Amino acid sequence: MDYNSLYISGKLALISTMLLLLIGAPMAYLLVHVRFRGKFFLEALVGMPLVLPPTVIGFFLLVIMSPESMVGRFWHTLTGGSLLFTFSGIVAAAMAHSLPYTIQPLKTAFEKIDPRILESALILGCSKVSAFRRVVLPNAKNGIVAAGVLTFAHIMGEFGVILMVGGSIPGETRVASIAVYEYVEALRYREAWLLSAALLAGSYLVLLSVMYLNGRPAPHEV
Repeated sequence: MDYNSLYISGKLALISTMLLLLIGAPMAYLLVHVRFRGKFFLEALVGMPLVLPPTVIGFFLLVIMSPESMVGRFWHTLTGGSLLFTFSGIVAAAMAHSLPYTIQPLKTAFEKIDPRILESALILGCSKVSAFRRVVLPNAKNGIVAAGVLTFAHIMGEFGVILMVGGSIPGETRVASIAVYEYVEALRYREAWLLSAALLAGSYLVLLSVMYLNGRPAPHEV
């Protein structure tokens, strides 16, 4: 079995999921509890990866990350290298494609929190940031874990976006889904079966975890 591609997939999913949770939690809270002009357009923009083909997203990212672009030039100035066909590049691509898979479960979790708890915290002198950290996050624990699990699983199965931005460089950007595709192309069905079975088992465990978490009550409901 190609353990190296599984390792790259797991590393990619873990790092991208952690970064997305850090970015997504405040963003989801903003979308749920704050009113501002253009909110509708921001929500539509966040949800775009759900309806766009991965190859289209990959093409746009390919253009945005190219050495000639502003992002590419900035990254080259910062690191001396290119974003394209690197592990950092596929992390950025995976985050861009998986953002709604993080945001939607978080929004659902935040919407379920009794607003009276948040109001009480603000009345008692908590700032909005402190209330978010001490009240919102603990009461949305199940939703946060579910968002992390779903995001991790989605990134583990990434194919089109990763192939467009990172190619298939062994030990760098060759993730498990790309390895399966290449094995099938080369008629190496045994390796494809083994790798696919590993991904299948992992996906099933992820779904079991999400179903278990969705069946548990939030802390304020106990």
